[in-house]
Amino acid sequence: MNTRPKLGFLYFDYVLQFFNKSNFKGWPEKIETVTYHWDNQIDAFIDEVKRKKVDVLIGNIPATAYETFVKISKKIPHIKFIPSIESQFCNRSKENVTLFCEAHKLSAPNTNIFYNKEERDNFIEKTHYPKIVKRSYGPSNYGGYFVHKVDTKSEMQKLFAEKKYHPAYIQDYVPLTADIRVMLIGHKPVCAFWRRPAKGQWLTNTSQGGSMDYANVPEEVLNLAIKASKAAKAEYWACDIAIDNKNNIKILECATAFAAFPYIRDWIGQYLMAILAPNEFNMPNIPHRNWEEIGKINSSLLRTMRDISFSKHVPFYSETGELMASVEFDNNQNLPEISMLNWYKKHMEFHLNKNKEKDLVV
Repeated sequence: MNTRPKLGFLYFDYVLQFFNKSNFKGWPEKIETVTYHWDNQIDAFIDEVKRKKVDVLIGNIPATAYETFVKISKKIPHIKFIPSIESQFCNRSKENVTLFCEAHKLSAPNTNIFYNKEERDNFIEKTHYPKIVKRSYGPSNYGGYFVHKVDTKSEMQKLFAEKKYHPAYIQDYVPLTADIRVMLIGHKPVCAFWRRPAKGQWLTNTSQGGSMDYANVPEEVLNLAIKASKAAKAEYWACDIAIDNKNNIKILECATAFAAFPYIRDWIGQYLMAILAPNEFNMPNIPHRNWEEIGKINSSLLRTMRDISFSKHVPFYSETGELMASVEFDNNQNLPEISMLNWYKKHMEFHLNKNKEKDLVV
């Protein structure tokens, strides 16, 4: 009896697709596509979900559609969303990221949010500088294009006069030379890298000229990202985390929507197939800190690589079929503590002795 759910990709007109069928290699049935066409076409969308008999909708919801899909999810409660509507709370706005971090006691920069112009202006008059101002909500919050470092009161007043950001989302400036992007699948870090600003710049986004390197990401940064992922109950997740000049770590951003190399999306697809059909698919084997080796590959090549996988450890057997039980791997799947050269010598001694015994036979 087939117990696999019927899958559907959740797409939106004019929005880049995070997943496609190639990320779910091996899924034996057709994966439907269900597209939301905006203009508040809630009933038409629900009718399409029902007509295609979809059980699970997979995909990120854009910020400008989040409230709509809160309503849609209540009208079709039997449909499973991956990530869940709850998990995508932070996708909606910077404000939601702050509320999420406060609710779950996750370290983040001190943030002030104002809906009232008079309260905002009073704060601008009295606060210390520099500050960071971000557009909290909109169709594109990616790439650092709506993030501003403000050094003086007059700069702040000019910025809000020009940009009309509402609400006013103002954070304490965190002095740093780099931040760290951590990507997680099933609450496990699968990729992490430093993002460093271009010379003379302060934004670390690679789209703004920043650079990446993968070595020596602190374990406490990974642990904070894990804590956030678990709090969000997210199947996949990403955090941008800063380390300030006093070695304090703070979450700058977190969401289920993030830029990811194709092989990362492949791993997410493998993970989702394993949780949706556990009797048919295995969890992907992704060693801890794999990124330190994969990151040595040129990024232009990484953008095209697919089907990167790691085999699980298979115990060594001698030619006689004996299991080498003495060879053990640690949790990080490093080389065995016993030297393979020593094993080889013992192996050869065994065969030499066997040959000597044959020579003695008359």
